[in-house]
Amino acid sequence: MKKSLVIRLMLATLVALVVPSIGQSVAGAETGQVQVSITEVDLDGPAIVPVTVTVTNDGTDRLRRLSVTFAGPKGWAVAPDERTWQRTVSRGESVDLEFQIRVPENRPGFRTRTFTAHATYTGGDGAGSATGTRVQRTGEPQPDLASAYNNVGVTDESNTTPGRFDSEGNSFSAQKLADVGVVPGGPVEALGAAFTWPDVAAGMANNVTGAGQAISLTGQGAKIAFLGSASGVGASGTVTVFYTDGSSSTDTIGFPNWSFEAADTHGATLVASSDGRNRPSGYGNAGIAYRIFANTVDVNAGKTVDFVVLPGNGALHFFDMEIVD
Repeated sequence: MKKSLVIRLMLATLVALVVPSIGQSVAGAETGQVQVSITEVDLDGPAIVPVTVTVTNDGTDRLRRLSVTFAGPKGWAVAPDERTWQRTVSRGESVDLEFQIRVPENRPGFRTRTFTAHATYTGGDGAGSATGTRVQRTGEPQPDLASAYNNVGVTDESNTTPGRFDSEGNSFSAQKLADVGVVPGGPVEALGAAFTWPDVAAGMANNVTGAGQAISLTGQGAKIAFLGSASGVGASGTVTVFYTDGSSSTDTIGFPNWSFEAADTHGATLVASSDGRNRPSGYGNAGIAYRIFANTVDVNAGKTVDFVVLPGNGALHFFDMEIVD
């Protein structure tokens, strides 16, 4: 065999040993993660309290040039603005970086506080950045939706003046809702949920307009279904679901306007249509449908829901909510 041919065969064998074929994996090339976590923040202010941000390198390479920023709710001062870590962080190792945050005096009522830490780096998982978020609460949620009723959405045709479903004092007609089977304390079924129409006399508050209220709701399922409608356009917002293990999830919900917009706007489902509405001057707008809808948000299956924080959109009106499979 010629010498040049032997050399070519040896090179080919060497390449075959070093370079994997398509579809094979190279040891150590799997994608890892850089994790950022935040310790619990003492919310019993006024005080300046320490907060520790932990960065864990679960990536495949050493972490280098690590910088971390930390922020609390708007207006809460944090020092320093940024911390850097001068040494490398090996795979599987963690680094603790301490910040100070000024916590104001705790006010009555339910509130959620969000804290965020953002890390930038080279190496690790190659992503270049990672973010950790912690949400804490103060105060207690309201025991049920009825405890939060703040709007008169239905009036009797003999006394329409208490109505406040929209900004002009209009409302649903109790008589016309009854014509389509929607009565106080009665069942309303939609999207797999067995809703109950508020067991409230006409002319009394019977729904919640969205203002970030926290409402207790316990159970497990795949979704939370809401029964409601909207008194404006663009009526959507974020629902935050808190679980008994301290975690939370968010999803968006919306309803179409009660008298126009397509019935499936925001992904909603039409539940009932009543003829006309009550105005401050009396019943009117006969021949126009005023509608009630249902919509859902996703929840983490297998976790137990503890409470729900409604969107901060006053055009959204909620009559009931139920956990469904």
